[in-house]
Amino acid sequence: MGWYQGDWGFTAFMGMGVMLLFWGSLIWLVVWAVVRTTRAEPTRFASTESARAILDRRLAAGEIDADEYASTRRTLEV
Repeated sequence: MGWYQGDWGFTAFMGMGVMLLFWGSLIWLVVWAVVRTTRAEPTRFASTESARAILDRRLAAGEIDADEYASTRRTLEV
């Protein structure tokens, strides 16, 4: 048998610790990369168009009818 006594000494535990640290770091890196690339940034919608211009554009595009246009325009003017 010689030098090997079947003893899991300090070296074996250090090796397992390094392996756990490596795999934990690798998993953390993959999770971080997935979250970083798939996370939607909050959009800061700053329209330079006035509410009346948007309403006029929607009427012209046919998104709303004349009754809805008139009702919304009255609401905007109040």
